[in-house]
Amino acid sequence: MKSGFVALAGRPNAGKSTLINGLMQEKIAIVSSKPQTTRSEIRGILNTENAQIIFTDTPGIHKPNHRLDSRMNKQAASVIQGVDLIYLVVDGSVPYAKGDAYVLKMVEQTGLPVFLILNKVDKLSKEQILKNLQSWQKRFDFAEYFPISALKQDDFEDLIRTTEKYLPEGEAMYPTDMTTDESENFRIAEIIREKILLMAEEEVPHAAAVLVEEKTFKPGSCHIMAVILVEKQGQKGILIGKQGSMLKKIGTAARLELEELLGRKVYLDLFVRVEEEWRDRDRRITEYGYGITDE
Repeated sequence: MKSGFVALAGRPNAGKSTLINGLMQEKIAIVSSKPQTTRSEIRGILNTENAQIIFTDTPGIHKPNHRLDSRMNKQAASVIQGVDLIYLVVDGSVPYAKGDAYVLKMVEQTGLPVFLILNKVDKLSKEQILKNLQSWQKRFDFAEYFPISALKQDDFEDLIRTTEKYLPEGEAMYPTDMTTDESENFRIAEIIREKILLMAEEEVPHAAAVLVEEKTFKPGSCHIMAVILVEKQGQKGILIGKQGSMLKKIGTAARLELEELLGRKVYLDLFVRVEEEWRDRDRRITEYGYGITDE
């Protein structure tokens, strides 16, 4: 059988997380329209008749504004060095820019086979798709080209079958009933953070981190206590909302999805705490599970 790792690389908002969820036919990575939604390496483990493909979603590579951003970029660069194949996921609906050139150079330097995944083609005409593919073809000799719409849940059978051909022979590296190696607490925290991204505005979502502080299982139920960390008192006020309305809204949406994940009734208690400038403090970034260090 075939067994290997495939990294999804690209700029923020290219659709990497939507694609990995589509390939897995399961929600592995949280999704939002806001840049830098993905902050850490997330793996989806796909078992087919002939192969085990470990898809690795990476943080969108972007110009850093905080220490957190630098560590996310470093993690993305590290991930694509240690795989068998790279999907360069690009948003076909936006013009080629410096960010694309930066990511392209990064994947080119690996010497690995690279698939161009031209995403969001549902927004393009056939003529625009063709022009886009021709432009990318001039920039780099990609191993394969796939125009897709991850959002529309295209049939990924051809992409998966072609991917298998590029993977080495080998035994499965994970149990075949496993779909991700992320911890349960990480997935819980990410679901809560996704609701913050979807519901809060301005700088608040980017300044927020979520920690699961307590999780207690009882027959048929689970009680979760989680804290949302922000950097300023004003952000805390926005997240809580008038008479707790925003926090309640976030909690209700998260709880419904957590019940699906855990398969039981969930009681969710959310608290908000200010942790000034945590995105520029290595110890805190590590504690919250984001990025990799320079060590």
